[in-house]
Amino acid sequence: MTGRIAPSPTGRMHLGNAYAALAAWLGARAAGGRVLLRIEDIDAPRVVRDADRWIMDDLAWLGLDWDGEPVYQSRRLDLYEDVLRRLRSVALDGGVLQGGTPQDMPLAVGALRDALPSDAALGAGVSRDAALRGGSSRDAELRGAMPRGADPRSATPLVYPCFCSRADIRAASAPNEGDGFLVYPGTCQRLGESERAARLERGDRHSWRIAVPGPDAPESARVVTFADRVFGPQRFDLARQLGDVVVRRSDGLFAYQLAASVDDLLMGVTQVVRGRDLLRSTAIQLWIRRWVAACVAMRTPQFAHLPLIDAADGRRMAKRLNSLDLGTLRDRGVDPREVVGYCAWLLRVIDEPRPVTPAELVPGFSWDGLAGDHADRVVDVEGLFA
Repeated sequence: MTGRIAPSPTGRMHLGNAYAALAAWLGARAAGGRVLLRIEDIDAPRVVRDADRWIMDDLAWLGLDWDGEPVYQSRRLDLYEDVLRRLRSVALDGGVLQGGTPQDMPLAVGALRDALPSDAALGAGVSRDAALRGGSSRDAELRGAMPRGADPRSATPLVYPCFCSRADIRAASAPNEGDGFLVYPGTCQRLGESERAARLERGDRHSWRIAVPGPDAPESARVVTFADRVFGPQRFDLARQLGDVVVRRSDGLFAYQLAASVDDLLMGVTQVVRGRDLLRSTAIQLWIRRWVAACVAMRTPQFAHLPLIDAADGRRMAKRLNSLDLGTLRDRGVDPREVVGYCAWLLRVIDEPRPVTPAELVPGFSWDGLAGDHADRVVDVEGLFA
């Protein structure tokens, strides 16, 4: 088992971040596994100077350790660039576009061998050599059903430039499932190759999107399913519920969906723990993962999505709202065991808040309590840890 704690260095950790980090740490340690630390600093304009150091210091204060050196996404830009370049050479049906070669589809085997974690980190029954050969049959779903042999002159590209503004997308889309998520209507996917090339040559501002199978595609091609340890079986129709998602923004920054998919795969992560607001992201990341892993068989991770933590006024805890942060608690002299115990209670690992260390929680850890009570939590920060 390999889990990860993956904070964004945009400010001090708050109570909600501590709650999620504790869940990820317990999920891996209770299974006798490793915990990796990934600093998700890919959105450079939002990064706060020294926030990575604050985060690592706060994790240590809570008693949450990790294995190996921290991984910084900002130091992996060449990797994301290489992945995107290869994906741009592939057709949606698995063929190779005109001008590409069959070797453009998967990552180069040598690069993969260097990027893959050790045999132990990959999990029982999967070695690095087996992964590069195609691995075991239980991992076949990662490769998916990707037919070959498309006509490169007429094939739909897997990744294509999108020239739409946010206003264009809002005007052409309807919010999905009442949560405000806009399914991209595929406007730029329908552009002809000559128009695409002309607009790129002209320097028109654009992002890059990864295409998903259309609504008329067979269900087996367009539907992603996975089991969540907390919220149970999940099913997402890529065409109707997600649409073509941005993998590189118009400002040139790589999107979270691409970077997280590549990193979780190549770091050998086998358990992903995060908030329930990212359930939809899991579906698109599994779709991206299939393509990045086209020549590599690795197990689909376990997923556990957590109830969100809201303040008494109904707003979700967030760094931008100056929610109760660990720096404030430390300045007040709060015992870290109190914070851990409160978070453990929110996770339904213990029956009531009490001072406890993360190590003391490991023997009795289970996802069952959370699975039985996964309503969002409301925390009244006034008087908390007084």
